[in-house]
Amino acid sequence: MDGGHSDIGYLIRSQQEVAKLNPCHEDNYYLANGLLTWGGADREGSEVLRRAMQCRFWDELPAFFYGFNQAFFDKDIAEASRALDLAAERATDNAAGFRKLAVMLRAESFADEKLALDYLIRQRDAAHNDPKLQQMLDKRVVRLQGLVSLRDAQRRFESENGSLQNLGQLVDYGLLTSLPEDPLRLGYELKDGRIILKKLQIAGIEDQP
Repeated sequence: MDGGHSDIGYLIRSQQEVAKLNPCHEDNYYLANGLLTWGGADREGSEVLRRAMQCRFWDELPAFFYGFNQAFFDKDIAEASRALDLAAERATDNAAGFRKLAVMLRAESFADEKLALDYLIRQRDAAHNDPKLQQMLDKRVVRLQGLVSLRDAQRRFESENGSLQNLGQLVDYGLLTSLPEDPLRLGYELKDGRIILKKLQIAGIEDQP
């Protein structure tokens, strides 16, 4: 480091070589995720994590970091879900959270919200041996059911009245008795003529390509 600047090429080479010599090295994978992955070298950082994930069979964190990065940077939902399922198998306290994230990534890959809802319901019902996971998924089911009902009402409204201007019109015109409540307390919004799920906003993250 020199005056706040770093030689990214050196960081990449050094951490990749350590990953080859000792892929189990804890500091190396942890630093690679922070310095490389989030410093503009996500593919190189993910390769260090992949090696650590394979070597550290007892550690859920490399699999979680790798899975998250596959979804966020590479948009590879299948590989991300595989890694997150692996993290869940290795986890002690957060297995349900990892499995929930894998399920939600798969659900969001469906273009049709009704297919996504059917998938979520099946996953929730299949999780009867894991009450914590089942409770997490049940909230997502209720949330998606709200989106389905809103979009159905929007289609009926627009078939007779033209473009929907705000969600309140669905209640005003008697298509819904009230707007559905989101158990996650994020809600729904009309964006570019389409009703979508509101997401938690993190400054600077949503603008990533």
